[in-house]
Amino acid sequence: MNIKTKLFLFATAAVLVSCGPEKPVVENTTSGESVKTNTVVEKAHVVPPDFNADSAFAYIKFQADMGPRVPGSKSHDKAVAYFEKYFKNLGADAKVMGGTTTTFDGKQWRIDNVIASFNPQAKTRILLSAHYDSRPFADKDPIPANRTKPCPGVNDGASGVGVLMEIARLLKEKQPAVGIDIILFDLEDYGDNGDPNSWCLGAVYWSNNKHKLGYKAKYAVLLDMVGAKDAVFPREGASVFHANDVVNKIWNAADKLGYSNYFVYEESAEMTDDHIAINKIAGIPAVDILHYNYLKNEFFEHHHTTTDDINTIDKKTIKAVGQTLMEVIYNEE
Repeated sequence: MNIKTKLFLFATAAVLVSCGPEKPVVENTTSGESVKTNTVVEKAHVVPPDFNADSAFAYIKFQADMGPRVPGSKSHDKAVAYFEKYFKNLGADAKVMGGTTTTFDGKQWRIDNVIASFNPQAKTRILLSAHYDSRPFADKDPIPANRTKPCPGVNDGASGVGVLMEIARLLKEKQPAVGIDIILFDLEDYGDNGDPNSWCLGAVYWSNNKHKLGYKAKYAVLLDMVGAKDAVFPREGASVFHANDVVNKIWNAADKLGYSNYFVYEESAEMTDDHIAINKIAGIPAVDILHYNYLKNEFFEHHHTTTDDINTIDKKTIKAVGQTLMEVIYNEE
């Protein structure tokens, strides 16, 4: 072997060593030689607090007892004050973010998005959201005389809020490694069925006017209609398109916990919901956990009717949703 060959081999070995992955060195006790291994250290699993379905149900019922939270009503204003005080009492940085918007019927309304931040100094943040408003008209009610009445909005609205309120209570007891922001959106349900752009006005407003300059979140999770008995949550189309990794994370966590009968792996069409604005305007990957019958292409049977009341809520369903979310957020880094 000539000197040029030796220099070439030495240089090649040096490049391979310098470019290779850094791994722990393990001593070979029989030969005394050091060998490199490909040991992978798995992140320790964090056991989250137990999600209390009874507590979440009580928060849902409290909203139901207020009556429909339609824009401009006393129930709506009462709900806003209640949410803000609740989050502040938990030590969150809570506020009501106001603005104005015009609905499809030409009426102007004030927007009251309720925002609560936990561990606000944390750079890595997860956004959790739901809407609290009730649809002003039960236009899908089977009884024609009821179609001008407001919807109680219990599963469609209050259920997601109740789950997030219970999660907030548990955040105070045990803080996860990441910061959590909870937004309760206003004016989600005041839309025209023929115009997809007329819905989700509170989310659109926030996406264009975030509560904090330069706000970013690792991802967002929206809860909508998450309390009915035997609910099914397919992998919603826009969620898969914009945030497939997050969808996999949530659905796999549900499967691990034994909730695969709720979180099914089938994919549904794209839904008009608050997560669309979060994805497309705010630029945050967002997932919609939404009760939808993907086989019949329809929402749950009491959707936008006067019978969407407290009787639609099943504690087993809200337990499945709440515990799955707890599993996910407490194991984020």
